Amino acid sequence: MITQTANAEGIVGLIEDIFALHGADSYLGEEVTMAEHMLQAAHLAEQQGESESVILAALLHDVGHYANALPPEVLMNGQDNRHQVSGADWLARFFPVEIVEPVRQHVAAKRYLVAVEPSYRTCLSQASLDSLALQGGAMTEEEAQAFAQLPQLEAVIKVRRLDDAAKVAGMQTPDFAHYKPMLQRWVLAAG
Repeated sequence: MITQTANAEGIVGLIEDIFALHGADSYLGEEVTMAEHMLQAAHLAEQQGESESVILAALLHDVGHYANALPPEVLMNGQDNRHQVSGADWLARFFPVEIVEPVRQHVAAKRYLVAVEPSYRTCLSQASLDSLALQGGAMTEEEAQAFAQLPQLEAVIKVRRLDDAAKVAGMQTPDFAHYKPMLQRWVLAAG
């Protein structure tokens, strides 16, 4: 859990500390660590030519596991830690909506895609399927219609798909330092 108070000048260093201190943590039954997962998501976004905001949202999408009073392990024990909300709320003090909303909505996007794309469920790992049940399962038709109206929908869906793809054991990615200048540019843009 994040216990330090951050300010705009120190937020990038604090995020770097999270990666350094907690990055080796297991990623909820997947074959990668937390840091590997988030770095893979950002790397895949870069490889696909996504915008900096999508790259950074992919990098930060699971930071809420450490901005939360409930650790990530509670998901393994049948309780939703709502990391998407705690992460987005924490990041919103330092980053613009283009980064924060995909973080906030990446869990809902899984529920949305399961509802609107019948084949989507087959691309989910077992850990994602297990957490889907805890997170509310597929959206209802009404929920999906409302979700489809999100102003950031395209970026949210991109981050969700990057999240799903970023679970490859042994994938080589840049380290966190590669993203520091980009993060710093966007912190300043939010200030």
